[in-house]
Amino acid sequence: MIMKKKLTIFDIADKFNLSIGTISKIMNGKGTVSPETRKNVLEYVKEVGYFPISNARNLVLKRSYSIGVVFSEALDIGLEHPFFASVIQHFKKYVEIRGYEISFVVRQIGDQKFTYLDWCRSRNIDGVYIVAGSFDDPGILELVNSNIPCVTTEIGFPNVHSVVSDNAQGIQLILDYIHNDLKKEKVALISGPMSSNSFKERTKSFIEYSKKLKMKVEDNYIEVLDNYEFKSGYNALNKLINKTDEMPQVIVVSSDDIAFGVLRALFDKNIKVPDHIQVIGFDDVPYAERATPALTTIRQNRKMLGETAAEILLDLINDGKTDFAWLTHIETELIIRETTLK
Repeated sequence: MIMKKKLTIFDIADKFNLSIGTISKIMNGKGTVSPETRKNVLEYVKEVGYFPISNARNLVLKRSYSIGVVFSEALDIGLEHPFFASVIQHFKKYVEIRGYEISFVVRQIGDQKFTYLDWCRSRNIDGVYIVAGSFDDPGILELVNSNIPCVTTEIGFPNVHSVVSDNAQGIQLILDYIHNDLKKEKVALISGPMSSNSFKERTKSFIEYSKKLKMKVEDNYIEVLDNYEFKSGYNALNKLINKTDEMPQVIVVSSDDIAFGVLRALFDKNIKVPDHIQVIGFDDVPYAERATPALTTIRQNRKMLGETAAEILLDLINDGKTDFAWLTHIETELIIRETTLK
């Protein structure tokens, strides 16, 4: 039996009389190659079934074509979290189409412990996508201060490109809706941990913008939690009721997961939503529209977050391009459902 020779990037470069670097850029949707040449190369690659991630290409171009994903457990968020899981999926799909694979960066394999940076260097990772974590995590700080290209969502670091939802805009949409449409003034906030940059921004924006609108936000109307959990939302609602003589008309919750706990606590106390009190979340996770009552919330554009982070990181890796804004805001949208009522 005659074994068929495995096609390499060298063979494709020879066939079209192009450099290996040019072939690589065509495979990754980059470069200034003519449309006809790009079309011919891509059609040929598809015809012969060439798989772009090969040891030969990696050695010649000194790349692994692998991107590390940091998903820190410091905030007690599991990978099953619907918001972050969706953002990662959109990121993954974007980079895979362009010939990259993703690997989750870990700190321990068996008995062997690593820093994030050690793990990435040991595997020659081309770039890192930091999805979630604490902005004061020493391991993450070491990584973003290294020479490995990094892009983040959720965390904001100086001199690191960050792609985040416009949290301030989202909170303003909520408060404008409460003020102008619901015609309510007494508003409470239940927020997640301040170790998260997103929760920090949402809380700050709520305090500042509610003052601008002259809403009645009492000191005991603001609860800051130490995690994202359903149970914490449940307990926060009970605490809010116990320390308040007069209940707020609307509760703004800075995460849908926490909001579901709030809704359950209200149900258990026979406080009807939206008749007795109204609730607004933030995220628009898939369950938000299936809850009873369906949750009014802020929709974060998960697809745009993942794809924009991927595009910036690939440009940093392939072209050394750095002329992006350090902070890219993705607009949010208010989704009105059954937990609010005009």
